[in-house]
Amino acid sequence: MTTKHNLYKCLMIGTVFAVSTAHAQIVSNPFDPYDPFPQAIGQSAISIHLHSIASGFTAPNLLTHANDGSDRLFVLDQKGSVQLIKNGVVQANPFLNVSSRLVNLNPNYDERGFLGFAFHPDYANVGTAGYGKVYTYTSEPRIAGSADFSVPLQSPSPNYNHQSVVAEWQVNPQNPDVINPASRREVMRIDQPQSNHNGGMLAFGPDGHLYISLGDGGSANDVGNGHGTIGNGQNAGNILGSIVRIDPTGTNSANGKYGIPGDNPFVNDPAKLDEIYAYGLRNTWRFSFDKSTGQMVAADVGQGSVEEVNLITAGGNYGWNLKEGQFRFDPATGLVSNNLSGLPADLIDPVLQYDHTEGFSITGGFVYRGSDIPELYGKYVFGDWGSFGFPSGRIFVGDLTNGIIEELNIANMTDLSMWILGFGEDAQGELYVLGSSQRGPGGFTGQVFKLAAVPLPSAFWLLGSGLLMLYRKRLLMG
Repeated sequence: MTTKHNLYKCLMIGTVFAVSTAHAQIVSNPFDPYDPFPQAIGQSAISIHLHSIASGFTAPNLLTHANDGSDRLFVLDQKGSVQLIKNGVVQANPFLNVSSRLVNLNPNYDERGFLGFAFHPDYANVGTAGYGKVYTYTSEPRIAGSADFSVPLQSPSPNYNHQSVVAEWQVNPQNPDVINPASRREVMRIDQPQSNHNGGMLAFGPDGHLYISLGDGGSANDVGNGHGTIGNGQNAGNILGSIVRIDPTGTNSANGKYGIPGDNPFVNDPAKLDEIYAYGLRNTWRFSFDKSTGQMVAADVGQGSVEEVNLITAGGNYGWNLKEGQFRFDPATGLVSNNLSGLPADLIDPVLQYDHTEGFSITGGFVYRGSDIPELYGKYVFGDWGSFGFPSGRIFVGDLTNGIIEELNIANMTDLSMWILGFGEDAQGELYVLGSSQRGPGGFTGQVFKLAAVPLPSAFWLLGSGLLMLYRKRLLMG
């Protein structure tokens, strides 16, 4: 592990350390924009095992479940499919295949593709509007004049790179293990000026509404063609750089294909979009809802210095591109500083953050609410993708109340040797990590691992067996 981190430090800029806005900030003095948190991340006292449950994927980036009592697991692959794991076996036929709808992906590296998938919370409830319905987020070729949301281009060439599309699908009524491909209904279509920073997470909240993450449109620093004069993150008049909240079975939107909840924070603000729930975000690749509290926890990928985790609240402005993490961000240079003078007072800082010597791109996870690993209960489990140079992803555990991040100890592995692409949660609250030893959506090196408790040493089992035998002998003897 030490060798890996030393190599990482040679390649990256900055240092990793956790902070909390409710606690003292620890920064370098004098301030170093390339190393704002000088203290490195520590090793957690919590040890886990990673058990491989499936392999042979291309770029698995999410695992979820239907919450229908079937215990089936569904693995989203960036290349264009949802693979079904049933009774521990990956099924030969995908649950859903949208590969024909996608833009052509670069197998060496691409942020586009099949990025989001969610079951309606009423998926298993016969007679409801959500019965049998699932939702997808895909990167598709642009259809001229079809976008529900767009941003003006400062120059007409190059044109928009692609469109992000949210669609609804219905399960085959004769076969619960496949989606009916003819059932597709488009919900919304969004012009994307560049290929990167697509966001792409879909998840239903405890309120039953669908939440969608959208990046700032790509490029760097939230500037350039299609980013306006203030950047998309700070412009809540367009949909990019935000988290959106809709009712996909409603009809009161401008296109009539979804509903806008009446309690969305900007419904009565003519300067901001009714659909937006929170904004000021760069590229929220993954967010999740705490199964116990309902709190939305979102991991926002940073620019050149800071990766961050935010607690999302209605109407919140999370700072990008005025800030990166807790620091002022300069879009002209891409550097951060600790001079916050003149910034709006309502910008919300992260609850967890780290910089770029021990990480490069955050991969959001879940607050653990399972029972297999009691030491993790209530902690936020997430990861870092790894460097562009080699598969060096890491798995972290964060305390959302005090801001401390530690690296989980993986007792049955010396090195992950993969890029961390996503996490997953099953119906019991147990967690999974998904990754690949290939950087882009090519090949078949993608794997899914389950986080599990470290087994007790055999001596404990022998001792327990001996005590049980003694107890039984005493019962027989009266």
